[in-house]
Amino acid sequence: MAEIDLHQELKKYFGFSQFKGLQEEVIKSIVTNHDTFVIMPTGGGKSLCYQLPALIKEGTAIVVSPLIALMKNQVDAIRGISSEPGIAHVLNSSLNKTEIKQVKKDIEDGVTKLLYVAPESLTKDENVEFLRKQKISFLAIDEAHCISEWGHDFRPEYRNLRSIIKRIGENIPMIALTATATPKVQEDILKNLGVTNANTFKASFNRPNLFYEVRPKTAQVDADIIRFVKQNEGKSGIIYCLSRKKVEELAQTLQVNGISAVPYHAGLDAKTRAKHQDMFLMEDVDVVVATIAFGMGIDKPDVRFVIHHDIPKSIESYYQETGRAGRDGGEGYCLAFYAYKDIEKLEKFMSGKPVAEQEVGHALLQDVVAYAETSMSRRKYILHYFGEEFDSENGEGADMDDNIQNPKKQHEAKADVDLLLQVVAETNQLYKGKELVNALTGKVNALIKAHKTDELPIFGKGKSKEAQYWMALIRQVMVAGYLRKDIESYGVLKLTPKGKQFLETPTSFMMTEDHVYKTETTENIITSSKSSGAIDEQLMRMLKDLRKKVAKQKDVPPFVVFQDPSLEDMAIKYPTSLEELSNIHGVGEGKAKKFGRKFVELIQNYVEENDIIRPDDLVVKTTGANSGLKLFIIQSVDRKLSFNDIAHAKGIEMDALIKEMEAIVYSGTKLNISYWVDTMLDEDQQEELHDYFLEAETDKIDEAMDEFDGDYEDEEIRLYRIKFISEVAN
Repeated sequence: MAEIDLHQELKKYFGFSQFKGLQEEVIKSIVTNHDTFVIMPTGGGKSLCYQLPALIKEGTAIVVSPLIALMKNQVDAIRGISSEPGIAHVLNSSLNKTEIKQVKKDIEDGVTKLLYVAPESLTKDENVEFLRKQKISFLAIDEAHCISEWGHDFRPEYRNLRSIIKRIGENIPMIALTATATPKVQEDILKNLGVTNANTFKASFNRPNLFYEVRPKTAQVDADIIRFVKQNEGKSGIIYCLSRKKVEELAQTLQVNGISAVPYHAGLDAKTRAKHQDMFLMEDVDVVVATIAFGMGIDKPDVRFVIHHDIPKSIESYYQETGRAGRDGGEGYCLAFYAYKDIEKLEKFMSGKPVAEQEVGHALLQDVVAYAETSMSRRKYILHYFGEEFDSENGEGADMDDNIQNPKKQHEAKADVDLLLQVVAETNQLYKGKELVNALTGKVNALIKAHKTDELPIFGKGKSKEAQYWMALIRQVMVAGYLRKDIESYGVLKLTPKGKQFLETPTSFMMTEDHVYKTETTENIITSSKSSGAIDEQLMRMLKDLRKKVAKQKDVPPFVVFQDPSLEDMAIKYPTSLEELSNIHGVGEGKAKKFGRKFVELIQNYVEENDIIRPDDLVVKTTGANSGLKLFIIQSVDRKLSFNDIAHAKGIEMDALIKEMEAIVYSGTKLNISYWVDTMLDEDQQEELHDYFLEAETDKIDEAMDEFDGDYEDEEIRLYRIKFISEVAN
């Protein structure tokens, strides 16, 4: 077909005067009946590669697609360019008998140019029998990575496509398309479809307009996300979470904090899902918080940021999800929050699966860990993963990543690389990364013993450095091309010709120090939920003075007014209204109303006098996810129920119940627990404790325990303190 014709057809059907990237060559290949394989990133115009040939060629093209929603979108789009509604049809389980009859009639009459089917529909005998009698122009397999168990989205029914196609017709040309495929997956697809000599077209995976950043995930992650979204007000964004529960919670938290956001996950009914998707597409909301169920076929060109609240299961998923940003070529910011405990959670999910599947899953996850922890160019790392070379100094978009903008220190690691490659060679290239590190650091386990590695002179020669160091070096050496992962054997590391060359004549190797993401201990989490910035010491002193004054006037101890952690939080967040004050750690509406006015005035004046820019976005309003439990406790205490019964009804320990009660009274709500305290302490004991707390400098339990030297149990003092705060302060 003459070239001019293709341009004419493109203009006629789609109104474009120019093809994008590789489209023209791909279309020529399938129009001339060659088997064709297309690897093209999301947003590169993949669907046009089979839509245009289908419209030009005689007969009907069968398009295999994994998702009903995706098919529907495409059918609507094709019908939009033609006056003939029968030009494109879906054939799947959602149709009734009358609709199926209409589809078949349109195909027989030669009206239908594109027939979208799910692989399951193709296995039905009546469909195969019908299609055998029709003129089929070619077969398109969209999302072809579903064929490969090494893909991130494996669908077993995709493995049988080749035999099904053979039943429909012998010489039907094929076009397979995918947006993400590592070299291993590509090979798998071609082999499985039996088209190893297909014309292969591979577009670059580089998206130079996307900026990549990874941040450590702390207890403050929601506040970090709110801050980021508010800095990008009015821009469209997607936030991905792993669980439906987290999607709901985060969407609610964003809404409470004045951000227009909706949730999207497979657990919502179809009507709500469609509504939320449309609201996002029509810009009625800025942000959609979603599980990975969202995004297949979402063609919104101006998504400006994609945030991963939880790190995904594979680099493919990450690439595909971040690829929904900046499709119009404008800015796209990709921010991921990383904590190793999320990886451990994902590993736990895999434990019930068949061993081979677990091996694949672990291998994919380790690449995600490497991406998050690496300090080299993130773009170079991603492109290397997809088998593409990238010049991290002069390549397009080279500076668009946090590691390049904040480079970490480098040092000469020639000797270490030499040792690492020697260990690979001398252990007969048997080990994956983890075991290599064990061999280097001299750690003995069953596998090392079985291969007698611990008897080699080289065993443990790298023990002067930590395992983490060697892991980082392995990653950098792989990207440099000295080692490769052998996928057939689930990630065993092999020397490349370049690696063997290095062993013969070692050369300089500059290693970049890796990121270390510390795991938070419970203690850190407790303190960091109170504070996420530096305390303003001067303000803290002023607040303490004011607290003393207020306490004197009210004739109560200072801790009754506000506890220290509450003052610390005020000295970080500078609340200047009662509403903001009620969101401070340990302060509720009741307490803010009772004691807050003078504190808010003091902070307001301090902020004005010292020209302080308030981090107002740090005062994250919570959705009161825990308020159901608090309400239950307040109502139960009002009804004078036994504490044991209250704890039992909610399935919590007594200690947890007391903690909740402490939180309730410390934030200013009255809780009359005299009826319960009376059963534990007599009148004299209560009077003694009352006098103690009235005179005490602090309400700390251990100080009270020291004072009474074993006269009271910890629980008794805590319960009396609740009664005291409730009566004296609230």
